[in-house]
Amino acid sequence: MKPAPRLVLVLLGLALAVLGAGCTSAPLARVHPWERALLADSIMDPGRDPLGTAMMDHVTSSREAAAGGRGVGGAGCGCN
Repeated sequence: MKPAPRLVLVLLGLALAVLGAGCTSAPLARVHPWERALLADSIMDPGRDPLGTAMMDHVTSSREAAAGGRGVGGAGCGCN
């Protein structure tokens, strides 16, 4: 016997709500004191090398025919 479509939707919604609530709990997003040193390391800073970032943006925009994502202007055709 097939379950009613409404029952299936309710069960699916309930399952998604339970999974969503588990992923947003506070202990999962907490940074422990012994982990803070790793996160404060200079290697974790995306802007630590502005020249290297600018060079990679240039290579990406001219060689890959792609632009954007980091504030690079252009239409993606390499004619920046």
